[in-house]
Amino acid sequence: MQGSRFAFGPFVLDPGAGTLLRNDVPVAVGYRGLSLLAALVGRPGEILGKAELMDAAWPGTAVEEGNLTVQIAQLRKLLGPVGENGEWISTVPRVGYRFTGAVEQLGEAKRKPLPLPDKPSIAVLPFVNFSNDPEQDSFVDGLTEDLITDLSRISGLFVIARNSTFAYKGKAMDVREIAGDLGVRYLLEGSARRAAGRVRINAQLVDAVSGDHLWAERFDRGLDDIFAVQDEVTAKIVEALLGRLRAPPPRNRPSNLEAYDLCVRARKLIDDSPQMAQEAHLMLTRAVSLDPDYAEPYRWLAMNHWMGRVHWGGPTEAARSVALELARKAVAIDPNDAGCRWILAYLLAYERSFTEADAEFAKAIELDPNEADTWAALSDIAVLAGRVEEGLEHIGKAFRLNPFPASWYYLTLGQAQYAARDYQAAIETLRRDETYRTSSRRFLAASLAQLGRLDEARAEAELFLVGNPHFTTHHWATTEPFRDAATLEHFVDGFRKAGLPE
Repeated sequence: MQGSRFAFGPFVLDPGAGTLLRNDVPVAVGYRGLSLLAALVGRPGEILGKAELMDAAWPGTAVEEGNLTVQIAQLRKLLGPVGENGEWISTVPRVGYRFTGAVEQLGEAKRKPLPLPDKPSIAVLPFVNFSNDPEQDSFVDGLTEDLITDLSRISGLFVIARNSTFAYKGKAMDVREIAGDLGVRYLLEGSARRAAGRVRINAQLVDAVSGDHLWAERFDRGLDDIFAVQDEVTAKIVEALLGRLRAPPPRNRPSNLEAYDLCVRARKLIDDSPQMAQEAHLMLTRAVSLDPDYAEPYRWLAMNHWMGRVHWGGPTEAARSVALELARKAVAIDPNDAGCRWILAYLLAYERSFTEADAEFAKAIELDPNEADTWAALSDIAVLAGRVEEGLEHIGKAFRLNPFPASWYYLTLGQAQYAARDYQAAIETLRRDETYRTSSRRFLAASLAQLGRLDEARAEAELFLVGNPHFTTHHWATTEPFRDAATLEHFVDGFRKAGLPE
């Protein structure tokens, strides 16, 4: 439901934010009602059939037509009359409904600029592929990602995560607008071209507040020097922003560029779909065979094994064991890689090796305090340990470093809000387009149930079970890394009230 806002009478509907305002005051409207209103208001004057409206409010679910009638009646009561006797929503007998009011499309609400951190803050925008070969896109993206990683490891900097900067790929926008969206002062822009065994890179550092170019340089090197160029760019930026280089421990670099290319391509496919996970697995396995002393493919193989086998079916215990072994291998090869460390920490928590997991999380943060995924994963583990306020703080840090994150951040935030008994906030989080998917619905159902909205809760529980037909609360409770009995019971209570299987 992302996109424009709509004004009609005293109301402003923002489907993307899931809000309805009357004279700037929020109106309490349920998700189904909001979905129906968005469908009707989005096409004012048109007749929308009952089947179309039911699909908008109950996607993928067979429901009685009476449910639609009830929701429309509730909307009419909530909106009130138009003028003396008119209605915002008219019935077209035996066909459907029509929105009769005048609607003004307002466009998307502007994001409020994020405040600047108390240390130099930077975002690395996706470098432009200046090659005539679109196949080089992955290489150029990998260059951008590596620069983000290298800068992120400098403790004196605040560095925005890759997921958020890549939201701007291919978009022509003013640097001030981008910097405001991301809450940073500095932007690194650039382009790259790879051809005939050489790589040409142009990079420039911009102060988005003043518009000044602080540093710019062009590199024309042999392809074998690509990682030396990355180190040089990082050093120049750190020198410009901090005045000196606080060199972090050296990173493990590949000795085989084909292995590097395979990793860059594979990490875009992980957590996408079972088919993409299998393709990523083949790429990463090939990368390991080409460069067995390169840590990154082991790291992503561990995560891919965990996501692809555990969350998409397969022999769970065997998958966890293999994933843990791969993560340990990655850390053994590159103990200075925070990404390898947090993945190992997360898997150790699921093995209930909590002391070792806590130590690995601490080491990951020490190595790279800007690694947003570490904070998000740590939030999940902290909440299940009963440290709910700590978990909320961690996921807050993750969102600040990664304002446009992957969907699992929203699931993690919603879980933390549920644990904090802030059920309405959890509902709003888990119903965002970014995360409204099968795996989040168990927490959404529990939150609705705790507020007594049992019909909505049971509908969400049914949708969750469509994608997870073998789910039981008991199995979930015994496999998640809980360390606090009261927190566990709180989740179980919500699942039970929502009607999820025992």
